[in-house]
Amino acid sequence: MNKDLLKNTQTVDPDQIKKETTLAIDELLGVANLKAGDLFVVGGSSSEVRGGEIGHASSAEVGRAIIEVLYQRLSEKGIVLAVQCCEHLNRALVVPETYAEHMNHIQVNAIPQPHAGGSFAVAYWNLLEKPTLVESVQAKAGLDIGDSFIGMHLVPVVVPVRLQIRSIGYAHVTAARCRMKKIGGERAVYRED
Repeated sequence: MNKDLLKNTQTVDPDQIKKETTLAIDELLGVANLKAGDLFVVGGSSSEVRGGEIGHASSAEVGRAIIEVLYQRLSEKGIVLAVQCCEHLNRALVVPETYAEHMNHIQVNAIPQPHAGGSFAVAYWNLLEKPTLVESVQAKAGLDIGDSFIGMHLVPVVVPVRLQIRSIGYAHVTAARCRMKKIGGERAVYRED
C-alpha cells in the first residue's frame, strides 16, 4: 500500500463522529417524510472520515460508530437501512435478509471486507442477525459520507437536502430525499404530501 495515502489520515474522536452522524440523520429525517417500512441508503468512506483518501485508510472503529448511530435512529422509526459497498463489490448493498426476500431483491454472494466492501458495509454485516447483499435498491432517502455516490440507489426524483452539518469527521456529507414524479403538465393538480 502506498504510504503517502495514509500519511494524511487523522485521529478522530468516535464520540464526536457519533454526534455529527446523529445531527445529520436527525435533520434529514426531519425533512425526508419517511414512514415505517421505507428504505434509507447510506454510502460512506471511513478513510475520508479520517482525512484520508477513499479506499485507502479503512477504520473498523469509524465504520461501527457511524453505522450503529444510523441503525439505531432508523430502527426507532421502523425504517430499513441499506449500506452501500464500495466499487470492489459493484456497489452492492447490505440489507436484512428478510427485507431482501420480502422485496424480491436479487441477492449476490459476497461477504464485505474492509478493502472489498468497506468498513461501513462490514459494520452493518456484523450488526445484523441475518445479513445479505443485494445488487440494487431504490431508497427514498440517503446520506453520502465521503463522496461515495449513492445516487444509483435512490428513487427518481432525487431532491438534494442541504444539511446544517457539512462533514462528519473530515468527510464531505451530502443528503437527499426523493419525491414522486409530477406528470400531467399545467392542468394537473398535485398532492402536497
